[in-house]
Amino acid sequence: MKLTLRDRELTLTSGNPMVMGILNIGSDSVADSSKFASVEEQVERGLRLAADGAQIIDIGVLSGRTDTEPIPVEQEAARFQPVVSALVDAGLTVSVDSWRAGAIEAAIEAGAHLINDTSGLLDVTVAELAAQSGAGLVIMHTRAAPKQELFPTYDDAVADVQSFLRERVELARSRGVAPEQIVVDPGLDYAKAPQESIDVLRRLSELGEFERPILLAVSRKYFVGMLTDSLPQDRLAGTIAALEFGVSAGAQIVRVHDVAPVSQYLRLRAALHGNGEVAMLGDRDDDRLKWIAPK
Repeated sequence: MKLTLRDRELTLTSGNPMVMGILNIGSDSVADSSKFASVEEQVERGLRLAADGAQIIDIGVLSGRTDTEPIPVEQEAARFQPVVSALVDAGLTVSVDSWRAGAIEAAIEAGAHLINDTSGLLDVTVAELAAQSGAGLVIMHTRAAPKQELFPTYDDAVADVQSFLRERVELARSRGVAPEQIVVDPGLDYAKAPQESIDVLRRLSELGEFERPILLAVSRKYFVGMLTDSLPQDRLAGTIAALEFGVSAGAQIVRVHDVAPVSQYLRLRAALHGNGEVAMLGDRDDDRLKWIAPK
């Protein structure tokens, strides 16, 4: 499956997803306590995520928290610009996590390749920006406005995800977005109770009807915490379990905080699901890979 991100064309395959590393440069993340105060620290973190295995760096200023107010859009734009520009100049593929057209436009001017719109195209101007620039567009299911805590009653949460995404994909297409630019996201935890997120993940394969890449964002999610009674920073094992199910169901992009361990997991998964010899990264003469050195 092809995904066009401005001047870049990516080929995505089932069972071997791309890793999208999360780079929060705001101050109110839902599940990441890391703070990178300066632009230099933020850029260094993005480069580290890439070195750890992230093929896409997803930069966010505003979080999905419903207990904080968003900063002015001009401030969001100003925070995006230098970090996006530096990482693009370094040759990385950059995504921006935002729903506000003013901030997205600034990020695109700085070179961003992908718009990760967590509002479900609340503002159709975002689709027009994708069409004009050629940037990719993630269309996510949610029945809540950004920063709004809302848990609708679904007769069938999966059917609602499908009907919503059909409508929004058609809306994006009507504004000039090409099919090859579109990614779909079921929006786990967004306007969904934990059981509803689980129900949607169980039936993730049904999103194959769109014939577009599925972005799976399960990293440190609330539903994982509810299943395991664990805090966000302690949810890596649960995250990987959810990733295993989602990748097997067809997810082709995985958005994660813990890039290095997830990249290791995906490398082992690909090797075990494949055939024949696989490339080894380790050195056979390196005894550190065999056992712990004696004290």
